[in-house]
Amino acid sequence: MKKANFWMRWATSLVAVALLFSTAGCKNNDDDVTPNTVSDVIQQDNDFTILEAALQHAGMMETLRTGTITLFAPNDDAFRASGYADAAAVRALPANTVRDMLQYHVINTRNTSTDLKTENNQAFVMLGNGTAYVTKNTGGVSVNGARVVRADIQADNGIIHVIDRVLMPASQNLMQLVQGNTNLSYLVAAATRAASANPAVMTALASSSDAYTVFAPTNQAFINAGYATPADIQAASPAALASVILYHVVPGRMFSTNLANGNVTTAANSPFAVDVSNGVRITGGGNNSQAATVTQANMMATNGIVHIIDRVLMPAPTTPTTPAQ
Repeated sequence: MKKANFWMRWATSLVAVALLFSTAGCKNNDDDVTPNTVSDVIQQDNDFTILEAALQHAGMMETLRTGTITLFAPNDDAFRASGYADAAAVRALPANTVRDMLQYHVINTRNTSTDLKTENNQAFVMLGNGTAYVTKNTGGVSVNGARVVRADIQADNGIIHVIDRVLMPASQNLMQLVQGNTNLSYLVAAATRAASANPAVMTALASSSDAYTVFAPTNQAFINAGYATPADIQAASPAALASVILYHVVPGRMFSTNLANGNVTTAANSPFAVDVSNGVRITGGGNNSQAATVTQANMMATNGIVHIIDRVLMPAPTTPTTPAQ
């Protein structure tokens, strides 16, 4: 009887020890799970050194560890292409400025590339309440014209899409945006004079309700078109200038990734030709096949988009009608 009790106690002890080790093993397995939040993915990828520095400077690392989010993540090449040479360049900015910029890259929902609709300019409210426009078409996925170069990186709390440009939230309307660029002062002068004959010019540039896309010729483009000085613009017919300016305006938001080969109808009710086979090139009906090249694309305004071009677009000359005999 004593032997039976001994063996029973021994078996019970073995079971207890086994349960103890089993419990300890489960705890250790839980402790060994490596976090893989959006912030962790950014920190572990050497392609995001500038983004990591920006997130730390803005105090946003913890923000990207929680919730369920989609991050459009500019890689180091994207930051450099957008004028930020290195981590020091973003650290030199005020933290609030960097925070506003980075919040504009975050959606508070999880969106894989297959979740996104195949359409132009699907509007998303971003973390900082600004609106960004996502396009999915045969060319892939883009946001505000910045292309997704690597999609659907999985994180515990969301999705990361790598983009080739830094996104900038809009703070000015179209007129204010071109007024702030000293290389577009001839365009400002021409639009202002044109508006005296046709208020539709200023309605398009300063509208608070409708969106437009402006193909903005540089000062040199105006000089090459025969307006050697601002005085030449002031001497030009306001009505003629209005026809030219409205020929550079297209209703709606047209990011570079929304454009395709073919004709686009302008606010002047006449088309120009678009060629996207090698960059973006625009040819006016009166340009004798000499195309303008988009030299800077996808500048966001509150009421549209600006693309800077290197040639003034000229509408096709109107054919005079022959009076009846």
